[in-house]
Amino acid sequence: MLARAKQDARARGTTRPGGGAGDGSGGAAGRRRRDDSGDPPARQRLPGIAAPGREWRTPMNFGSAVARLVAERGWQTRATDASVLARWDVLVGPNIAAHCSPVSLRDGELELVAESTAWATQLRMLSRQILGILRKELGPHVVRRITVRGPAAPSWNHGGMYASGGRGPRDTYG
Repeated sequence: MLARAKQDARARGTTRPGGGAGDGSGGAAGRRRRDDSGDPPARQRLPGIAAPGREWRTPMNFGSAVARLVAERGWQTRATDASVLARWDVLVGPNIAAHCSPVSLRDGELELVAESTAWATQLRMLSRQILGILRKELGPHVVRRITVRGPAAPSWNHGGMYASGGRGPRDTYG
C-alpha cells in the first residue's frame, strides 16, 4: 500500500529530489507549491493594512501610523486639544506653568486653575499675551478664550445643620 502511494505521488509530480512522500520530511503537504516560473507565491495582502505598492508586513513609522489613524477617525481637534494640555509648560514657559495648570479645553475655551488668588489675578491680566502665544504656536482657531479660576477653598459646612449668613473664614486660602 505504501509503494502504491509513492507511485501515485511520483505520477502527480509532487516528490522532490531532496525528499519525497513517506521519508518523514513532510512531503508535498509540508511545502509551499511553486508556480511554473519557480517563484514562491505572492504573500496575501490584508485589507486596510498596507498602502498600495507596499507589502503589509513591511514596518512603517509609528508617527505616520498614528497620524493616519487620527486622520481616518476624525480626531484632529481632540488631538490638538490634548497636545495643548500635555505641552502646557513648553508653550507658556516654566514661570507661568509653575503657578497654574490647564484643566480643560473645549470648543476653543481654555480653563486654567491658579495656585493662589494673586496668581489668578495675574493670569487674568496676562491672558491676552498667553492667548497670543498660543495662537502663534497652535494656530488661530485652537484656543479662542481663556478662563482663569482661583484655588478651591474647603467647605466649612459640616453635618446637616449649619448657620448661614455668618462671616465665614474670609480669604485665608491663596
